[in-house]
Amino acid sequence: MSTTASLARGGAAPTRAERLWVGPALVAFAVIAVLTWVTVFVRTPLAEMPRYFGGRYFVLDATSMLFLLVINSVFLGISVYMSSRISTSRVLARNLLPRTALTLAFMLAMNLGVMANHLLLLWAFIELTTLCAAPLVAQGDTAAPRRVAWHYLLYSSISLALTFLGIMCLTRSAHLHGLQISFMLDQMAQGITQPGDSWQRMGLALMLFGLGSKLGLAPLYSWMPETYEAAPTSTSALLAAVQFNISVVAVFRVLQVFRGQDTSFVSHELLIMGCLSLTVAAIQVMAARNYKRLIAYACVSSSGVIAIGLSVGKAAAYGVLLYIVSNAFVKALLFLTAGRLRAVYGSNEVRALSGVIRVLPFSGALFAVGIFALLGFPPFGSFMAEMLILSGIVQAGNLIAFTLMCTMLTIIFVATGRSIFPMIWGPPDRPRAPVTETWVTALPKLGFVAALILLGVYTPAPISALLVQVALSIGGQ
Repeated sequence: MSTTASLARGGAAPTRAERLWVGPALVAFAVIAVLTWVTVFVRTPLAEMPRYFGGRYFVLDATSMLFLLVINSVFLGISVYMSSRISTSRVLARNLLPRTALTLAFMLAMNLGVMANHLLLLWAFIELTTLCAAPLVAQGDTAAPRRVAWHYLLYSSISLALTFLGIMCLTRSAHLHGLQISFMLDQMAQGITQPGDSWQRMGLALMLFGLGSKLGLAPLYSWMPETYEAAPTSTSALLAAVQFNISVVAVFRVLQVFRGQDTSFVSHELLIMGCLSLTVAAIQVMAARNYKRLIAYACVSSSGVIAIGLSVGKAAAYGVLLYIVSNAFVKALLFLTAGRLRAVYGSNEVRALSGVIRVLPFSGALFAVGIFALLGFPPFGSFMAEMLILSGIVQAGNLIAFTLMCTMLTIIFVATGRSIFPMIWGPPDRPRAPVTETWVTALPKLGFVAALILLGVYTPAPISALLVQVALSIGGQ
């Protein structure tokens, strides 16, 4: 049977024997990356950071070290999933080598971007990850994936254009005061006027608004649910659990540069965007009938929690970091498991699935675990993180934000449970034989669960010290 006929029948395209090395090569790349950064972390005391490379254009400090460990650990799980699916997925079988090359280029840009010590260089790497991800989004097998990819590229371009406009406003502010601004992040504070003028405030507001849009914060959030639903599963996981973090790093770098200045207007901006995002997510989750889109809207709510936590700072900063790290593993777990559900049932619609725990015992259980972690149940790291953020909000005396966050998270919990739990444990709509699942596809997901439990029950001292150091750099205490 020809490849075209096979695809027309919904089966997997045959993978040529000479391309069977692609999956193991991708996993080998991920393993080498993880081992490299773990070794660097173990052998480099925090007291000896920051370390500069490439003419000071790249830096290894607490912030870059934390996110290098996170993104490469998550990518290892994603690469194992991709390798295990190459021979059975028609989406992965199409354009295998170009997709693998784009994925590796994406990860290279991510690693370099996280280490960037120059604001414009960091901005360029964010754009580069977008350019690498857009063709991957276009490989989805839902309706009009190319249109979704163009929308994703358009929204990302608008967000980054706003960020660049903010950078230009900062330059204008420095010029009016006779200062020479350096975009080296460790020197940039010296070219910032104190107290800030209207140009500086506008620049900072535009930068955080643009980067917040990349994080999926309202009002420019609509690209996220659409893209996460339409993209192939591995690409959705890359966007949600990996690319998300480079925008977080950019926000942290901006906060580190302006640390110590009066940025109360920034706190108000983040608070408004965070509260609006939580409200939008709660409304959309109630209406969602597609489990992949539901996860995407839950990602919008997670961005809202992060924004609210950053607006509070101080006591909430550590909780924000723990929440960001935990959510990277939660998103990867949920999207990869959702990919397994779609592979068996052929649909993303909740109503098309029933009795998943009987047909896919392992994937059904992991999907339930991921939902519990997403909703902030103990003993996962997201539970401890949410408690720390809420405690920080109370200490800051912002009872309105506390009430709204608790209310919206409760609505999201009820709406998610109403849709997902019957899908997992409800009676099957028709008899289905249990599907055998291999340990290879389960291994990375089990690793994500182990990391989530470890973050919630006992965070190893070196990781905890790293989190504390990054929290202090963004105004924590």
